Amino acid sequence: MGRRAWQTAVAVLAVLGAAAPTAGAAPQVPCYFIFGDSLVDNGNNNFIVSMARANYPPYGIDFAGGPTSRFSNGLTTVDVLAKLLGFDDFIPPFAGASGQQLLTGVNFASAAAGIREETGQQLGGRISFSGQVQNYQSAVEDLISILGDEDSAARHLSRCVFTVGMGSNDYLNNYFMPAFYSTGSRYTPEQYADSLAADYSRLLQAMYRYGARKVAVIGVGQVGCSPNELAQRSRDGVTCDEAINAAVRLFNQRLLRLVDRFNGALPGARFTYVNVYGIFDDILRSPGAHGLKVTNAGCCGVGRNNGQVTCLPFQMPCANRGEYLFWDAFPPDGGRQYPRRTEDLQREARHRRPPVRHPDTRAALVTRAVNRASTSRLFGSSVCELCVMTGITSAQGFLHWVHNVL
Repeated sequence: MGRRAWQTAVAVLAVLGAAAPTAGAAPQVPCYFIFGDSLVDNGNNNFIVSMARANYPPYGIDFAGGPTSRFSNGLTTVDVLAKLLGFDDFIPPFAGASGQQLLTGVNFASAAAGIREETGQQLGGRISFSGQVQNYQSAVEDLISILGDEDSAARHLSRCVFTVGMGSNDYLNNYFMPAFYSTGSRYTPEQYADSLAADYSRLLQAMYRYGARKVAVIGVGQVGCSPNELAQRSRDGVTCDEAINAAVRLFNQRLLRLVDRFNGALPGARFTYVNVYGIFDDILRSPGAHGLKVTNAGCCGVGRNNGQVTCLPFQMPCANRGEYLFWDAFPPDGGRQYPRRTEDLQREARHRRPPVRHPDTRAALVTRAVNRASTSRLFGSSVCELCVMTGITSAQGFLHWVHNVL
């Protein structure tokens, strides 16, 4: 996917130089925490036994640091957003982060992970959303120790931005994979969307109890149009699978209601919804307007639509990566890499920080402290005026939301 299309797919429609802060300026927020799956994983799966890893070429072919386990040729969505927010370095993976790095945020995402515990299990190890939330709770405990007390940690967390993007694998690597999972026969699409939304709500509220206040919830895109699903389900290799996309729309509708409910019921909550489904719809309807020529095949992969098997080690990808929407069977292409000096790349610690599970020992204390630290400037039911009906769809929308929840 080329730069223009990548900007659209990650809610960056403006010219990056105009949207990003000036060089040397302080970040717009002190910290950024990331939750998700292979679309944003940048190394956490390197520390577990899993087939869902991308720490080998040609992944990272256009990334200055080479293969890092980003499932892309270059930047991921959250790398671009970190740039927009003004961070000098990329947000590091939790598995390799030092204690001091927690102050500016970490990435908890894990490829193949889902909202449901069993999602993605055919691929081996992964950190489900509940595991990511438990790792966040562990990070908060560390922040309390670093900053000295719950109130200081609460004030710090109240100024942080969080992005959460889960659900794609719950459809692709669960509900629509009957050879491995029975959910497709046990739930109707409506029941499954209800179940996922209920689990999602419970875990997002656990994050809230541990201080998360400014949370962008990223909807699920048109995964029925991914090369993997086209290879398996499309007669002509072009027509998207409407059954999958229709099921995803049901889930996204519930996310919108969930965001509005949180903002109305949780003191100090500033949640918003990122309409990725709508963004992809715009791209697929007018690919040429985004500089794209190929939207139904991966730049790298094996089989029909380059979607039956993901990139093999040292496989030669397509040369015209800027014209492809998808890098491999699933994630969008990272487009062209931003110029960066070698010394500006994120320095990732060598020591493993394993997943941690523990009870909500300080949740109530952190909640009370964050509520004291928070203000209540809300812009519409979904926080920002541009997001009330359809969610964030542009760089201006994302930055508008950030500015007005500070």
